Amino acid sequence: MSWLLPFPLLSAVLLLLWLLLNQSISPGHLVLGSVLSIVASWAMAALRPGKPGIRRPMAALHLMAVVLIDIFRSNIAVGRIIVHPQEPGANAGFMTIPLDMRSRHGLAVLSIIITSTPGTIWVNYDPAKSVLLLHVLDLVDKTVWIRTIKGRYERLLMEIFE
Repeated sequence: MSWLLPFPLLSAVLLLLWLLLNQSISPGHLVLGSVLSIVASWAMAALRPGKPGIRRPMAALHLMAVVLIDIFRSNIAVGRIIVHPQEPGANAGFMTIPLDMRSRHGLAVLSIIITSTPGTIWVNYDPAKSVLLLHVLDLVDKTVWIRTIKGRYERLLMEIFE
C-alpha cells in the first residue's frame, strides 16, 4: 500500500480539496481528483522529504493559538493603517533578525507564520549567518519585532522541532 500511496493523508486532503473547489462529487471529479492526488503523492515521495519530528505536541497547540491571536490583531492593525492612512510608507521598512533555530521544518513553519500575518513578509534567510530579512508595514521599534519573533515564535518552534 505504501508504494501506491506513500503519503495517504496528503492524498486524502488533496482529493477533499479538489472536490470542495469543484463543488461536486460526481464520478468524473472523484476519478480525476483521485488520480491527481495519487500523482501528487508520488511526486512528494520522489522529493523524499524528511519527516518532521514533533517533540512537544502541546507546544504546537500553544503556538497555533498564539499565531491565530496575532493574525487577528494584525488584521485590525493593518485595517487601521488602511482606513486612517498617515504618510504613505512612513513606517514601512526592512529589518534583520538573528535566529538561533536550525531546523528546516521550524524555519519553514516560521516563514509561513510571518508571511500569513498581515503587515509582515519573510524576504530572505541567510543560512550561513542565520539571519532573517523581514519587511514590516508598520516598523516603529525594531526591538519589539525581534522580541516578538524570537520570544513568541522561535522559542516555541525550537521546543517543537529541535
